[in-house]
Amino acid sequence: MTGTAALDIARRYFEAWSGGDFDRAMEFVAPDIRCHAPAGPVMGSEELRAFMGPFAGMVQSTSLLAAYGDADNAVLIYDTATPVVAEGPGAEWHHIVDGRIVEMRIIFDRLPFDVARRSHGGQ
Repeated sequence: MTGTAALDIARRYFEAWSGGDFDRAMEFVAPDIRCHAPAGPVMGSEELRAFMGPFAGMVQSTSLLAAYGDADNAVLIYDTATPVVAEGPGAEWHHIVDGRIVEMRIIFDRLPFDVARRSHGGQ
C-alpha cells in the first residue's frame, strides 16, 4: 500500500458503519482481525460483528473530528449520538494489510454510557 491507502480504507469502513451499512463496513475487515476493545479482546470478524453490530445499529449520527494515516495505519477520532447518549466520543486505530483491517484498537469514553445507565436505574 502507498501514500494514505490505510486512511482511505479506514474512512470507508467508518462511513459504512456510521452510515447504517454494517454489512458494507465488514467488507473492509479481515476474517482474522484482532480487535483491542475497552471490554477486552475481540478476535475474528464474527466476534467483531457481534461486538460492534449492536452499537452501530443504535447510532443516530456521527461526526468525524479527525483522521490521520499513512500506507499501513490510520487513526480516526469521532463523536457519536445514540438514543441514550448525545455525545459519545471515540477513537480507532487500524492496521491495514492488503486492503483489509487486520488489527484495530477502539478507545471510547464509557462515562456518558455509564451515567445514562445509572440514571435509568441500571447498575
